[in-house]
Amino acid sequence: MTIVATALAKARRRLLPFLFLLYVVSYLDRINVGFAALQMNAALGFSSVTYSLGAGIFFLGYTLLEIPSNIVLARVGARLWIARIMITWGLVSAGMMFVRSAPAFYVLRFLLGAAEAGFFPGIIYCLTRWFPRRERARAIAGFMTAVVIAGVIGGPISGALLTLDGAGGLAGWQWLFVVEGLPAVVLGVIVLRALPEQPSEARWLTRAEQEALTARLMEEAEAASASTVHSIRGALASPRVWLLAAVYFTIPVALYAMGFWMPQIIGAATGNISGGDGTDFRIGVLSAIPYAVAAVGMVVIGRNSDRTGERRWHIALSAIAGGAAFAAAGVVHGIVPSIAALSIAMLGLASMLGPFWAFATSFIGGIGAAVGIAVVNSVGNVGGFVGPNIIGYVQQTTNSFRAGLAIVGAILAAGGLLVLCVRREQDADA
Repeated sequence: MTIVATALAKARRRLLPFLFLLYVVSYLDRINVGFAALQMNAALGFSSVTYSLGAGIFFLGYTLLEIPSNIVLARVGARLWIARIMITWGLVSAGMMFVRSAPAFYVLRFLLGAAEAGFFPGIIYCLTRWFPRRERARAIAGFMTAVVIAGVIGGPISGALLTLDGAGGLAGWQWLFVVEGLPAVVLGVIVLRALPEQPSEARWLTRAEQEALTARLMEEAEAASASTVHSIRGALASPRVWLLAAVYFTIPVALYAMGFWMPQIIGAATGNISGGDGTDFRIGVLSAIPYAVAAVGMVVIGRNSDRTGERRWHIALSAIAGGAAFAAAGVVHGIVPSIAALSIAMLGLASMLGPFWAFATSFIGGIGAAVGIAVVNSVGNVGGFVGPNIIGYVQQTTNSFRAGLAIVGAILAAGGLLVLCVRREQDADA
């Protein structure tokens, strides 16, 4: 094994699990409102439209501050800025326990998005400073399995917290927000001491490993084609960055439509939308199944994409399969067919993520990487506002999830077709 390979193996063991944990907490704090809604909507008198607007408004605050946040991150360093992000979002997330009205719900969800802006692209930017391009889809997929693992563990945990309804004078949904929000504050403090931003800062690498991996990354950067985007202006003016932002838009449409509405979709399939006699806990456990299936596929597809060096077709075929399964989830009947369709939908959706971000980061470098990633993520995450609101509006209008899931599936499949429009030479990220 070469020195570089040894260094990368250590990075996968030491860096990725920590980043994985941070993203589990991040994603759980985004989507736990979906489980809270099982009790909160009835307790506060929220309609489907009120709930979906509040759930989705997170992404408006997120999008507005995403690019400025990543510019600051590139200037002051990932460690300091990610710690700040985590501490503030943890406090806001826990503060959701004080919601008593729709306006307060909207304000706190907006502030949560504003607080978290820059976290995900900041982590992706950090990974570009550690992993060469041919290793990147595997690394990103390993980190982003946190999305699906958060669903696996978050469902049962959230369901269990809802059973605390009435304990200490708090509703179950209030316990959910405070217990799942505060870990972000603790981890934010730990980040200040435990997150090395680049190989030269990692105490667990030998000096030879630090130098070899840094040299490999520098050689790769210097060998990049002339089309590689290296500046803020270049990232903002790049047609490829904006095209990939359009592709990525379709992913959060589906991801957060699923995250915010899956508990209620499963509740409808079981004949129990909310509450009592362990129903909330059972819904939490059932909701973990699609995420568990997705976790396996996400890693397998990411590794295969790295092995072959191909990105676009891995993204496209995953999107088309996932889109079709979303549509199927709206027409099948019974809990077993519903869980099966939702599992395939999550499998296709999650399998897009590793190849997509490896592809997107293959032609941006320097501060252009921080800004380009922020552009793709911030524009794309507008889809996080659109998806839940499609489901909410259609459900309230038709009293069914069928048409909403079909629309979300069509949008996801369209993203798969759109990525094929990117020029073939952009696949060459070896």
